[in-house]
Amino acid sequence: MAIESYVVVHNIAKKHNVGTLARSATAFGVSEIIIVGRRDFNAFGSHGSTSHLRFRHFHSLTDANLYLKKDCDICGVEITDGAVSVTEHPFKKSTAFLLGNEGTGLSAKECEMCDFFVYIPQYGGGTASLNVTVAASIVLHHFGVWAGFSERIRDGNKFVVAEKPLKQVSRKYCTETDDSIIEERKSRRENASNGFFDEGKNGASSANLLDSVFTEE
Repeated sequence: MAIESYVVVHNIAKKHNVGTLARSATAFGVSEIIIVGRRDFNAFGSHGSTSHLRFRHFHSLTDANLYLKKDCDICGVEITDGAVSVTEHPFKKSTAFLLGNEGTGLSAKECEMCDFFVYIPQYGGGTASLNVTVAASIVLHHFGVWAGFSERIRDGNKFVVAEKPLKQVSRKYCTETDDSIIEERKSRRENASNGFFDEGKNGASSANLLDSVFTEE
């Protein structure tokens, strides 16, 4: 079975980070970005890379966990007791990387679904941690080296960009159930005070705009 990597987007507070994350994901051979909960991300910073990625949406971590655990390990990118330096490449098979919130890191619930943790060693004393997209880039690069992904061909001083694929007809959305809708509403209420979801003047959430991930105006 081919080795693949995935990125789980759940509790990232800044929407524009997802576009930048998508750009790194395409550069380092990620097969799929798993979006959990909120669906109002934009593609700012992706430079068209979202067209070269598969996206899959789940309303809850539980559903995402069930999907991922069928074929891969889940790796938390966090400085925790027992975390292994990513330079040691502690990978065994296809892996989904779960990144923490920019301010608070991984939650207890997120940590529970992880099979192991990696951290990125730092050698300077000027900052306590890295931006989430920078951390993702470093970790995904290390995984690509371990997995033996083929290096992309180059043309001059840049890598060759693949032909833009046809627009995906099926987004592989998960089916909405009563429980999943309740879970999403609960998550929205919990995060609304932090501006986690965008609310219009009439109070209607823009969280249904999942297509904004795939398009750049």
